Amino acid sequence: MSVKILLVYPSYPDTFWSFKHALKFIYKAATNPPLGLLTVAAMLPPDWEKRLVDMNADLLYDNDLRWADFVFISAMAIQQESTKNVIERCQKLGVKTVAGGPFFTANPEAGNGVDHLVLNEAEVTLSLFLEDLKQGTLQHIYRTEKWADLSRTPIPLWQLVNLKKYVSMCLQYSRGCPFECEFCDITSLYGRIPRTKSREQVLAELDAIFRSGWRGNVFIVDDNFIGNKHKLKEEILPALSEWMEQHQYPFTFYTQTSINLADDEELMQMMVQVGFESVFIGIETPHEESLSECNKVQNKHRDLVAAVKKIQHFGLQVQGGFIVGFDSDPLTIFEKQIEFIQKSGIVTAMVGMLTAMQGTKLYQRLKREKRIIGEGSGNNTDYSLNFIPKMPSETLVNGYRKVVATIYAPEVFYQRVKEFLKEYRPLPKKMVRVSWRDIEAFLRSIFVIGILGKERVHYWRLLAWSLRKRPRLFPMAVTFAIYGFHFRKVFEEEFVQ
Repeated sequence: MSVKILLVYPSYPDTFWSFKHALKFIYKAATNPPLGLLTVAAMLPPDWEKRLVDMNADLLYDNDLRWADFVFISAMAIQQESTKNVIERCQKLGVKTVAGGPFFTANPEAGNGVDHLVLNEAEVTLSLFLEDLKQGTLQHIYRTEKWADLSRTPIPLWQLVNLKKYVSMCLQYSRGCPFECEFCDITSLYGRIPRTKSREQVLAELDAIFRSGWRGNVFIVDDNFIGNKHKLKEEILPALSEWMEQHQYPFTFYTQTSINLADDEELMQMMVQVGFESVFIGIETPHEESLSECNKVQNKHRDLVAAVKKIQHFGLQVQGGFIVGFDSDPLTIFEKQIEFIQKSGIVTAMVGMLTAMQGTKLYQRLKREKRIIGEGSGNNTDYSLNFIPKMPSETLVNGYRKVVATIYAPEVFYQRVKEFLKEYRPLPKKMVRVSWRDIEAFLRSIFVIGILGKERVHYWRLLAWSLRKRPRLFPMAVTFAIYGFHFRKVFEEEFVQ
């Protein structure tokens, strides 16, 4: 039985994570291809016809939908508006839909218009769907309490995407996180015991990306890459180091970790030697009581600024996530967040208001307290609250506006870039590769930021300072100027004086 499958990844709204305005400088459509759907595609029978439409990189036409026997949709909560639109279009055209991914797993009722929900991890539930399809006994919903065995996870079908449209490729090594932050749904989706792929699987996936012709950034998408430090240090990083040397260092890596990375100097050294350049870390808040409230135990009882600077000194850029709106937040939290971000030199500081998402312990607690007033959009930068905060709502929203308006105001932002560049210590012998894409981005930044931009004075001062003080980091200074341009565009109305 030959079946036509259209895999659709809905679009993101304009937010921190889209990098929409920054991507224009390098003529890219999106940051990463949809790894989940590409992996699902590899689980489908090889004789089936498969096409992919990533709506962040391509338009979805009705003819695409009409071609398909089934439209497979995977989404996160932040994509829900686009997801709803895709489902409605399929219904109008009479095309069967199959949906899964984090949004539907945490919120199955959102799939009322979907023909078949394949929830949890596809390694377990997709085979059940495929067997019922073969037998002609399809059900509406497939779910499981079992955790998937990652040794069964296939290599993604990279041939379904146009690599030229993306900034980086991606690879998943592990699922799960040993920590249990109240606002996070990772442990409910993937468990507290990190499950990992084998050394052979990781290298096979790198081989596949390499054979595709890709050279450049690779995002290790794990929610906490260092969840199993022992295996990482004993098996994975040594294997990656050997592979990278054999292939003449075709990739650079970035990933997500917890702040306790700063406690392991050997691990940081190994990561940098392999080619890791940056890590995203959930800092959340400098207020100790709020860390206790949300069970962010790994961040407690430590000097967070010192931890960030230590990671920077070892050659890793720290991108940080911050949250305001905890019950324990004092009225001074907004000034404290601004002060912390500036002192730490975290250039890419992604600040959002607390959101209670379904599937989290926070949502369950607030529901018991009768404080839930709506479903979360998944976009914690849109000034909306789906719960009643302890702080007056107007105070919280206005305080949040003040934080983003301050930290991304040109003078403050560019000063933070300098703070980071002073602290950052990349490997002395590491080659700084400059591609034609980098040169294009630089030239366009001169026109868009250096000539037309309101921040042009700060832009030229930063570039001049970098050439004098840290010439080796000049390309990074240009990149950060472009990041700042994107963040200001996201919050443009907040910067109108």
